[in-house]
Amino acid sequence: MKISEIQEKILKLKKELDFCILVHAYQTHDIVEIADFVGDSFGLAQKAAACPNKNIMMCGVRFMAETVKILSPEKRVFLPEPDAGCPMAEQLGYEELKKLREECPDHTVVCYINTTAKLKTLCDVCVTSSSAIKVIEGIENDKILFIPDCNLGDYTAKRLPQKSFRFINGGCPIHLRITAEDVALAKEKHPNALVALHPECRPNVTALADYVGSTTGIMDFARKSDAKEFIIGTESAIVSHLAIECPEKRFYPLHKELICKNMKLTTISSVYNTLLSTGGLAAPYGEEILIDDDTRTKAKRCIDEMLRLGG
Repeated sequence: MKISEIQEKILKLKKELDFCILVHAYQTHDIVEIADFVGDSFGLAQKAAACPNKNIMMCGVRFMAETVKILSPEKRVFLPEPDAGCPMAEQLGYEELKKLREECPDHTVVCYINTTAKLKTLCDVCVTSSSAIKVIEGIENDKILFIPDCNLGDYTAKRLPQKSFRFINGGCPIHLRITAEDVALAKEKHPNALVALHPECRPNVTALADYVGSTTGIMDFARKSDAKEFIIGTESAIVSHLAIECPEKRFYPLHKELICKNMKLTTISSVYNTLLSTGGLAAPYGEEILIDDDTRTKAKRCIDEMLRLGG
């Protein structure tokens, strides 16, 4: 079949089977085209909670599907590719975090949304890359243990000097590939381009950016800017999406290897096969995300606190 034919079958099946398809912006454009919603992980989970569909498919990675289930326990949530994980979300173990809490009991434990449901049960507050500054600013305690990404933590800490931060040595392998030298070379090659970076990049890299923000923040910046050229310092799919959406502008990847292999495990065929499987029309494919009530309830507390503080 052609891609367009698979897409047509997916659109028909998702309606018949009452599915809402969530697609993270790092997915390829053929998957984006069959999405009900496209965006960042937490925003997608909120969309799922508000939609009427009883079945949700998360085209992303495991922690994102878990977040959907945490916010929508009454719905069935599916991950097309069970092996699609997030290295950052898995960097810190449950027992390690328990030990850290014991070592600094006077700290408020703040976790990035890029963490497992189990790890969230030990955390006080959750944040996203776009809400971290506002949420942490609203925490009464001035001592913060931020996990797992020390780069997002450092970016936040520099803007909240009234707080004292403690970090672990964690981060996103994709964004960690970007160096200050990469930025200098890209600027030399494209001197008229603005540099837009994700805060998961190293501090000496984000210091060179014209804009720093979440994935959707970067896309909004590029859409609304009067500039015509942009160097994009995040997953390469964003370059492709923006080039299609804004053909009058030029977008350049900051590094040729900014490809999340976990995200790319999901394909248009994965989506199709998961729908067929769920409808009993083919052999089992994908995985239904199940979280026990105790874990879900405890994990949701830190998310609720984020929303209370304005996240």
